[in-house]
Amino acid sequence: MTQHEKIIAAVQEANVRLVRFLYCDNGCTIRGKLAPSYSLAARLESGMGLTVAMQAMNMLDQLQAVEGMGPVGEIRLVPDPDSFVVLPYAPHSAAMMCDMLALDGQPWGACPRSFLKRMIDRAAEQGLMVQAALENEFSLLKVDDQGNYTPIDAALCFSSVAMTAAAEVMDAIVAALEAQGIPIDAYYPELGHGQHELPIRHAPVLRAADNQIWFRETVRNVAAQHGLLASLAPKPNPEQAGNSAHIHWSMWDSDGKTNLFYDPNDRYKLSEMGYHFMAGVLAHLPGLLALTAPSFNSYRRLQPHFWSSAYTAWGPDNREAAVRVASGLWGHEADSVNLELKPSDPSNNPYLALGGLIAAGLDGLARQLTPSEPTLIDPGNYGDEERAERGIARYPTTQAEALDALEQDSVLMDALGPILSRSYLTVKRSEYEAFAAADLDFEIKHHIYKF
Repeated sequence: MTQHEKIIAAVQEANVRLVRFLYCDNGCTIRGKLAPSYSLAARLESGMGLTVAMQAMNMLDQLQAVEGMGPVGEIRLVPDPDSFVVLPYAPHSAAMMCDMLALDGQPWGACPRSFLKRMIDRAAEQGLMVQAALENEFSLLKVDDQGNYTPIDAALCFSSVAMTAAAEVMDAIVAALEAQGIPIDAYYPELGHGQHELPIRHAPVLRAADNQIWFRETVRNVAAQHGLLASLAPKPNPEQAGNSAHIHWSMWDSDGKTNLFYDPNDRYKLSEMGYHFMAGVLAHLPGLLALTAPSFNSYRRLQPHFWSSAYTAWGPDNREAAVRVASGLWGHEADSVNLELKPSDPSNNPYLALGGLIAAGLDGLARQLTPSEPTLIDPGNYGDEERAERGIARYPTTQAEALDALEQDSVLMDALGPILSRSYLTVKRSEYEAFAAADLDFEIKHHIYKF
């Protein structure tokens, strides 16, 4: 039985009527089209048509002037059979993640998922395989008839009171993730009121990006079934802790059996390759932020002394550093030592964020970059002069600054390619202009519902 035949059989067995063909766009929102089950066999081969203009649409549904992305032209949303899931939160529904292909069948230059695939191939050419996971936080809110948002609890960080308040909905979320083949790694209430953290297990990086889309969809949909709004916006409440999506990643051999970031003789158990890769990420961090923390709202979160990181520092288990060397599990260090990027949040497009991370790290490998000395305190506690001596800089404080840094980063721009980089910058700059001209209520309203 072919893979397509297996999908058709699974659709029939689950009595699926509609199959969602999903993608994540330049505004970092999840969109798609739906195919009826009786035409799925043909759609698996030919995909579904989509106007090229959708990659010029921002998160406010404002179409931007991007060359080649107007009313003329079409691409195909072609689903990846490996991503097929029956949706446990939507009746008679299934979904797949899609690549954007041009009419000649080749990857379209503005396809974020194809960009990540290119970076995976770039690593594979060196015998390397990246594994990753995004460690998400989200806020569970009640919404009244006037549209006011109230957290479901006002409990303390890691409090059992918060566990009790969210027990029913969290059980349903975990069950829905497991039904889609996404095991969790842990769960705990976080610092913000109504805030919860639900890390999922690491996976090969394309699967990790797909898992992030399923995570966002699952949390929001299951919460809605329980009469709640789940928001993964970076800062849904300016007075509370923000929501992150820290990226944990490691580099493995092509068979996925050996963690190439592990060195038992190093003081932090990190290999020379790990240090070079980390140095590349730190070197490109100002521009990389435009991909990992891409929304206007992101920069309310990235402030000193908020455990979200604000400086280009690294350190062992330093949660104020941009990159943390995560200590391994006792007895399993060889399999669990990894790096964690702190300035990342759930408003990103995971294909762009992870692809950009790989491009930056591979540049560090190619140039044999070495990071500065580790930071063993909160880098915000250093004075400006000492930070400068240590090679620690404050990174962009606004979406606009990050976008400018991305445009000036030739490594990241070359990796993205001309069509994707141009359309992404145009879309994101339009969002900055719209939110910079509006008030806080407008910003919160549009971020809290869309992510």
